[in-house]
Amino acid sequence: MKTLYLLRHAKSAWNDPSIDDHDRPLAPRGARAATLIGRHLRAEGLRPDVILCSTARRAVDTLALVTAQLGTDRPQVPAQHEHGLYLSGEAALLDRLRRLPDDAATVLLVAHNPDLHNLAQDLAGDGDQADLRSLAAKFPTAALAVLTFPRDSWGDIGSRAGTLSRLILPKKLT
Repeated sequence: MKTLYLLRHAKSAWNDPSIDDHDRPLAPRGARAATLIGRHLRAEGLRPDVILCSTARRAVDTLALVTAQLGTDRPQVPAQHEHGLYLSGEAALLDRLRRLPDDAATVLLVAHNPDLHNLAQDLAGDGDQADLRSLAAKFPTAALAVLTFPRDSWGDIGSRAGTLSRLILPKKLT
């Protein structure tokens, strides 16, 4: 069984138009949402075997706030920050996931829309109908889709192969 956590970066700030898109920081609302998601994941006992994160500042900052909430009782694996996860398209994200080591059971991927939204919709072949409808409508900032795959290899994941076990929205955690 493989478990994939798809986390969209939290809300970014748009108050300085001179900042390049890749370098935009989080808005205060985004920082609060990322912290809420991190607390939720701590309560669930998340300990990913692999963490993949876009190099965009808003994704890196989101991940830092989330992992800060996970606690120090067990060390976290170091995140792999990859530029290829920055607005690269759904196919590139899927290709990267298919190259994960098979001994990794749980993976956290922090990236961007529309790539994450498209990927989550493509991978989710089953799941709670309300969550599937919500996912089809929108993948908001700091949202977290949890997909499970009855596979032994990440190379075997693909269209409709997963089950959307949860869609966690920060606004529902407050």
